[in-house]
Amino acid sequence: MKPTLAISCVLFGTLLAPAAVVVAHDSDTDRSHPEAFVKDSVITTAVKTKLAAEHLTSLGRIHVDTDKDGVVWLTGSARSQEAADKAVSIARDTEHVKAVHSDIKIKQDD
Repeated sequence: MKPTLAISCVLFGTLLAPAAVVVAHDSDTDRSHPEAFVKDSVITTAVKTKLAAEHLTSLGRIHVDTDKDGVVWLTGSARSQEAADKAVSIARDTEHVKAVHSDIKIKQDD
């Protein structure tokens, strides 16, 4: 492994370690606290990653946000009801998600 790559991996791992510890702590109630914000961001990122992995152009433009209680809010547009339902299903199946609220609009032409 090249030294530059090794150093990058160590630095990246060091930066992510605190986020992994925060995910294990589910009693965050104050979103203004940095740990709660990081936990919310981790959930949002996990949902976005799963949506992107589907490679479905029919998912359209779906925006993801997570509140302090682990509730995911999906907004934006999808090209079919099936695609919108798939996005909701993906979000529900994501670890640490307590509930999913969808305000996805069906839009045939993007």
